[in-house]
Amino acid sequence: MNIAETVKSVMSPPHKAGYPFIIGGIAVAVIGLLLWYPLTWLGLLFTVFCLYFFRDPERVLPPRQDVFVAPADGLVVSIEQAIPPAELGLAPEPRTRVAIFLSVLDVHVNRAPIGGTVQKIAYHPGLFLSAAEDKASDDNERNSLLLRTAGGQDVVVVQIAGLIARRILCEVAEGQTLLAGQRFGIIRFGSRTDLYLPPGCQPLVAVGQRMIGGETVIAELPAAAVTTFP
Repeated sequence: MNIAETVKSVMSPPHKAGYPFIIGGIAVAVIGLLLWYPLTWLGLLFTVFCLYFFRDPERVLPPRQDVFVAPADGLVVSIEQAIPPAELGLAPEPRTRVAIFLSVLDVHVNRAPIGGTVQKIAYHPGLFLSAAEDKASDDNERNSLLLRTAGGQDVVVVQIAGLIARRILCEVAEGQTLLAGQRFGIIRFGSRTDLYLPPGCQPLVAVGQRMIGGETVIAELPAAAVTTFP
């Protein structure tokens, strides 16, 4: 990402989930002008942080429908075989899981990794361990989405709360059709997003690689499973 793209991303309008925090920061700044001037600076600093944290930049999708794009910005912290969350009701068979850790500096908007229909959404309460830890996938609070592609491939995306993040927002419903890269939710203040690929899909990314949600290609669909999604 060049300097112009970086500036454009930073200056992006905020996600609507950030409005209460931004308005709250402005209110504190105004109250500070009336009661205690240092409070104004705290309010302004908080407002600027929220504008940055909740930024929601537009992304340019790859010109292909047979690929999975990153469901979130962040750093790939693990690629391993794992069983999807039990609450989705899938067969307990290991799939390739790509785990992406989002720091407080990353864009926290989640995006559909591929076009498909939401088959099931399942919330699971849990702990608030550091999202960078492997056991966060199993122990932390999470919200799981089961997507089915036009070719019948099941794809799982899991929003996971972290040490600081205490609020997962999912803004889609079961039965809804999503396009690749379409926004479906956000996690506040540090988190993790796991992507479980269908059988036969090999990841094209590596641990330590930085993801750009909606743009970075994570994997390709097997040729036999490619079907254009309307």
